[in-house]
Amino acid sequence: MVAVKDLNDRSRDILRRVVETYLETGDPVGSRFLSRLMPMSLSAASIRNVMSDLEALGLIFSPHTSAGRVPTEAGLRMFVDGLLEIGDISEDERRQIEAQVAGQHRSVEDVLDEASKMLSGLSHAAGFVVAPKYEASLKHLEFVPIDPGRALVVIVTEGGEVENRVIDIPKGLPPSALTEASNYLNARLRGRTFEEAKTILADEMKTLTTELNELTSRVISSGLATWSGAKATSNDDPLSKSLIVRGRARLLEDVHAMEDLERVRLLFDDIENKRDLVQLLGLAEQADGVRIFIGSENKLFSLSGSSLVVSPYMDRSQRVVGVLGVIGPTRLNYARIIPMVDYTAKLVGRLIN
Repeated sequence: MVAVKDLNDRSRDILRRVVETYLETGDPVGSRFLSRLMPMSLSAASIRNVMSDLEALGLIFSPHTSAGRVPTEAGLRMFVDGLLEIGDISEDERRQIEAQVAGQHRSVEDVLDEASKMLSGLSHAAGFVVAPKYEASLKHLEFVPIDPGRALVVIVTEGGEVENRVIDIPKGLPPSALTEASNYLNARLRGRTFEEAKTILADEMKTLTTELNELTSRVISSGLATWSGAKATSNDDPLSKSLIVRGRARLLEDVHAMEDLERVRLLFDDIENKRDLVQLLGLAEQADGVRIFIGSENKLFSLSGSSLVVSPYMDRSQRVVGVLGVIGPTRLNYARIIPMVDYTAKLVGRLIN
């Protein structure tokens, strides 16, 4: 694999200009056009010779019979890794991002949704956020007997949602035992998520019978098994995460030909395949800062030829809790999008805390 250091200054300069022009226009770049950008001492014929060398190295290619060239994925990767001059977002852009994403009295879900919309608007591509599914906190719980050997567990969350689940209980269990179990759980678990409740009660089960009689303990154990069974998901399971994608229509704004339209259609299919996308973004959670995936570097986008610019966002303990970024054609404006994604990830991390 050829590296930037293997190219001479002239080859690096021409490759950089080919990529920058292609990212801006989407059109093949010819030697005559480049000769107007390069120093006067460099003729169009000399540029053609360099472009032929770059093509032989697999860094550019001619999509049609014309003399114009566009970068290959390898050429884009070399540009991003070694030739790209990354700027910074302005103070006005920082204020704009903060105003749109932060707002006032917003929930975590609203912050993440606005972040994906903002990324889409500023990048002219699709913005996305992958987040853990936030569980509602428990407000009230009650055991209601329905017939011998069964009881209804009524669960009310802080958000006002109500869930009813039937559990098995010892036959002949007195109503007072159900009341005692309800009071015990409400006193300890109000304001806790189901996952937190499971952890708390697992620690207390060993000493539970010293405070409650055995029958009540069995009711609590049975109820806990019901909740954890309905709610339990592995943190590594893609379905334990939620995917927010905004701005898909923007991907249609710059379609020039039917083959471009087909690539966008394939990209839509890729986005819909949530499991694979979330697994891919799981790789970004292991990164320290922004990561870039270009085209077929990953199997998910091998057909649509798309790129992702992604960054993890963290909680106050510097633990990665999710990923956000931009997805679009390989000719994204990387110089602008990379610092924008980086800043947004840091902002979201602050806000969700």
